[in-house]
Amino acid sequence: MADLITVEDPDDPRLRDYTGLTDVELRRRREPAEGLFIAEGEKVIRRAGDAGYAMRSMLLSAKWVDAMRDVIDEAPAPVYVVAPELAERVTGYHVHRGALASMQRKPLPTPDGLLRTARSVVVMESVNDHTNIGAIFRSAAALGMDAVLLSPDCADPLYRRSVKVSMGAVFAVPYARLDTWPQDLRQVREAGFTLLALTPDERARSLDEVAPHTLDRVALMLGAEGDGLSTRALDAADAWVRIPMSHGVDSLNVGAAAAVAFYAVATGRPTA
Repeated sequence: MADLITVEDPDDPRLRDYTGLTDVELRRRREPAEGLFIAEGEKVIRRAGDAGYAMRSMLLSAKWVDAMRDVIDEAPAPVYVVAPELAERVTGYHVHRGALASMQRKPLPTPDGLLRTARSVVVMESVNDHTNIGAIFRSAAALGMDAVLLSPDCADPLYRRSVKVSMGAVFAVPYARLDTWPQDLRQVREAGFTLLALTPDERARSLDEVAPHTLDRVALMLGAEGDGLSTRALDAADAWVRIPMSHGVDSLNVGAAAAVAFYAVATGRPTA
């Protein structure tokens, strides 16, 4: 059973995992280097635990102790109980859900390891907005994509905002980072995947025409909001695909486009 520890000093070193959560650059450097990430809210904390992430500690306001009692009883980690005002001073924002947990990261799988068993893969290039990362992972989980591969400059899926937007779906879809871009796309193709680049370019074929769900193994490539896929990434693809648009709309937000494309990839695939 975890210890319940009341903390009244915002500078208490035991709360270091939670300091400056709104400082994106600081947290982007600290969290991977120190092997931690922050789960926010009851559902996300529970999903992180269910996915096998070890808990380092929890930071709770008093009213959340009863709601999280079963988690507290099972966690071999300290639980710091603080007033909402103190939590805000430590983290830098009002913690609306009243519950945070510092979780230990797990080693990432290798791209080769994921590609051996996957049939449908998401490949992201330079997607560095944490909200978009979270939305894409949520759609990938909901629509049955098997794995995600990230270019070296993609944002961290375990950053607090990404985890929150995904509602913990980042824990459900395995992901790996490619070391060199776009050269490592060769290993995706060599594993038997057809590389489809999602782009609004008029030269691209519509998803209906390509019918990606009929392909044996598909890697769907997504670019950053606004810029889209780079020329190098487009050149590395086997085919360009697009979502047909109406009413003069030229493109969708990458998160929305991803959901549509994932459905097109997954439609007709066995659910078992």
